[in-house]
Amino acid sequence: MNSILNWLLMILPFALWGTSMAAMTPLVSNADPEFVASLRLLPAGILVLITTYLLKRDLKIYRCDLKWFFVFTIVDATFFQFFLTYGIEKTGAGLGSVLIDSQPLLVAILARAIFGNLINPIGWLGLIFGLGGIVFLGVPQEFLGNWWLMSDKSINDVAFNFGELWMLAAALAMALGTILIRFTCTKSDSVAVTGWHMVLGSLPLIVKHCLQTSFKIIPDWSLFDWGLMSFASIFGGAIAYGLFFYFANNKEITGFSTLAFLTPVFALLSGGVWLDERLTIVQWIGVVFVLISVFLVSQRKSLWENKFSDTTI
Repeated sequence: MNSILNWLLMILPFALWGTSMAAMTPLVSNADPEFVASLRLLPAGILVLITTYLLKRDLKIYRCDLKWFFVFTIVDATFFQFFLTYGIEKTGAGLGSVLIDSQPLLVAILARAIFGNLINPIGWLGLIFGLGGIVFLGVPQEFLGNWWLMSDKSINDVAFNFGELWMLAAALAMALGTILIRFTCTKSDSVAVTGWHMVLGSLPLIVKHCLQTSFKIIPDWSLFDWGLMSFASIFGGAIAYGLFFYFANNKEITGFSTLAFLTPVFALLSGGVWLDERLTIVQWIGVVFVLISVFLVSQRKSLWENKFSDTTI
C-alpha cells in the first residue's frame, strides 16, 4: 500500500502540471504572459513557505548553498516560467506540454554525465520510446505526413511557430533546474528551497510586467479566469513543485524525471475537456509510446537484471 501511495505521489506533480497547462492557456491570451508567470510563482511560493514553517522544517538557505540557489532560482523559476508562458501563448496546452516534456531526455544525459546515473540498454530503449511519443504527439501532422511520404505538401507549407522554440527553451531550463536542485540542497531543506526560489524568481517577472504595461497590473479577468489562475498557482505551482523537488532531491533522478513524459497525456486529456481539443490517431499512438517509455525507464534495472538472470539459468 505504501509503495502504491508513493507512486501516486510521484505521478501527481506531472498530472497537476498537465492540467495546469490547460488552465493557463486561455489566461495568456488576454493577459501579459509575465503576469501569468508571476502569479503562478509568487502565491505558490508563499504557500510553500507557510507549509514549511507549519511542518517545522528548516526555512533557512545556508551560505554554502547560496551560490547555486541563485542560479537555480533564475534558471528554474524566472527563465522557465517566462519561456513557458510565452510558449503556451503560441502553442496551446497540448502541443506546449508535449514539447516541454522532452526534458527527461536532457535530464537523463546530464544525470549520466554529472552523477553517473546508470542508463542500461532497457533505459535507453525507454527514452527512445519517449522521444517517439513526443514526436507523434507534438509534431505537426503535415510534417509527419511529408516525412513518411504520405503527403504531397512541401516542408515549406508546414506551419511552425516560435512558440515551439519557447517551449524547447523551457524544457532545457526545467532539465537544468532538475539537476541544479541537487547542488542547491547540500544542507538546505529542499521544500524551503522550492518556496524561496518561487518567490524570488517571480520578482523579475513582476518588474518586467509593470514596466511594459505602464503599471496597469491587474487584467480584466472573470471570476472563472481567476479560478483557473488559482488552480494553476496552488495545485500546479505550490503542490506540484513542492512534491517534484522533494522527489528530485531524494529519488533516482533519471527514472523519476521520466515520469514527466506523462504530463502531455494529462494536458491533452484535460485540454479535451476544457478546451475541446481532440487527439488524432497518431497522437493516441504517441500516448501509448509515452506509457511504454515510463514503464521501461522506471523498471529498467529490474528488467535488465531479469534478462541476464534468465540467460544464465
